[in-house]
Amino acid sequence: MKYLKHYQPKGGVTKISTIGDGDLKLTEFGIVNLNKGDGYNGKTGKTEVALIVLGGKCAVSGDGFEFKSVGERQDVFSGKPYTVYIPCGRNYKIKAITDVEIAWTSSPSDLKTEPYVISPEQVREAHIGRENYQRDAYLMLTDAYPAQHLFIGEAFVPSGNHASYPPHRHDFDNLPVEVDMEETYFFRFNPSQGYGIQKIYTDDKSIDFTCTVKQNDTTLIPRGYHPVINAPGYTMYYLWIMAGAVNRKFLSVIDPDHKHVLGVK
Repeated sequence: MKYLKHYQPKGGVTKISTIGDGDLKLTEFGIVNLNKGDGYNGKTGKTEVALIVLGGKCAVSGDGFEFKSVGERQDVFSGKPYTVYIPCGRNYKIKAITDVEIAWTSSPSDLKTEPYVISPEQVREAHIGRENYQRDAYLMLTDAYPAQHLFIGEAFVPSGNHASYPPHRHDFDNLPVEVDMEETYFFRFNPSQGYGIQKIYTDDKSIDFTCTVKQNDTTLIPRGYHPVINAPGYTMYYLWIMAGAVNRKFLSVIDPDHKHVLGVK
């Protein structure tokens, strides 16, 4: 299934999607699982890399930088994340202080800047929607921080609720209304046997895709509207990674067919 990837947790580094998968042009995604005391050496090369600590604690160091303690939550349902941004042309090392799980993403870049950490205290909280389409969001790597393409956050969807709703798209650079940003969702559920439904569709229906998403699934959203529904009895989490070719903004356009939900004609 072109827009759905499955992942079975295991030790080490697992690349879940690469550029070209699901028609994505700017985003690669994977998971790093390290036992306490283990390490991983990486190179950004011609990309920018973001590390989002899903659970546990690590140190991240490299050419001219050292972040000695990154991460504090036990899992994604236990607090705000730490995020590390590493620009192009840098070697880096992750050292596990405890068992640690990290979401890894990269995007082509030639932006010259310094590595940095976004701590939980710097994460912005947002309460989005109302009624049965309300959810909470953490905004980490936003346009407030230097990056060439990446824009990253987390969403928490209550039992039985809809998210990314009313359906919205970000397909065209048309400031100040909309920006062109592809997107990736990585899912977790509490309890873990939960599930949801993801839909991806475009105005012209060149994409019209619906799938069931479960624990550790990833959906690839090159364009189009992309609402999700959480099953009753569970909390849905998804890490969302957007990548904009030209602009990085939290701007989107609502599907006209469903705009009335907001009380807008």
